[in-house]
Amino acid sequence: MSPADLRTDPGAASSLAPQQDVVAEENISLRLLLAQAAIDAQSLLTAAGIDAREREAADKLQKVILEELHHRIKNTIATVGAIVSQSLSNLEGVEHAQHAIQGRLLALGRAHDLLLQARWSSADLGTVVRGATEAFDNPDEPKFSISGPGIRMTSGAVIAIAMTLNELCTNTTKFGALSAPQGRIDISWTLDQPTQRLHLTWTEKNGPAVHPPERRSFGTRLIETLGRQLRGDVRLSYEPTGFVYTFDAPLASLTSSTA
Repeated sequence: MSPADLRTDPGAASSLAPQQDVVAEENISLRLLLAQAAIDAQSLLTAAGIDAREREAADKLQKVILEELHHRIKNTIATVGAIVSQSLSNLEGVEHAQHAIQGRLLALGRAHDLLLQARWSSADLGTVVRGATEAFDNPDEPKFSISGPGIRMTSGAVIAIAMTLNELCTNTTKFGALSAPQGRIDISWTLDQPTQRLHLTWTEKNGPAVHPPERRSFGTRLIETLGRQLRGDVRLSYEPTGFVYTFDAPLASLTSSTA
């Protein structure tokens, strides 16, 4: 029915008027309900101590956390994949591969435990060294001497150092100082203030005579690769008195989030 029909048909107009009133009343009721809902929602948020700006900030923080978690999970999966793949190469027998993989994954897990305690922000170098060597030490007759200044390291450096120490510990129990009853290991580090570089040394003593390996194992390649990741210089020395590992790196590569 057109507006012209309404003008020529008073009865139709009068019958439509009540319907328009009902629609108008429903619109008013709906607006009141929406307004009341908004008031109720705001009251609940206020009671909970949350306002719109805080909700927005919380949403943004949650997004950042999820993105960071996704990034770390991807990196961990890539690290595990590399460990499994490289550990299986050039190994004879399933048992050898199983022990190699298990040891490296346990080291990775211990490093993550340290980071979890520090909320994935950083961890002290001394704590990392003690955590990495604990499983290979003897509390009744300590095999390790550990000394150095406190240095807070980022998550990437923590994992690299922990994995390196695990390789060194594993090797020394098989071929180095810890394969002998009187074997001992000194781990020390210093910070060169003028150059802002870290110098870390692993020195084995009272062990069997050592010789350079005939071929570079995955463990050796891993140690060198982890050192390069931190922009450091790695040296493996097979001295007559025992094996020596030295690591020299800029402090910024250990403490900077861009490392």
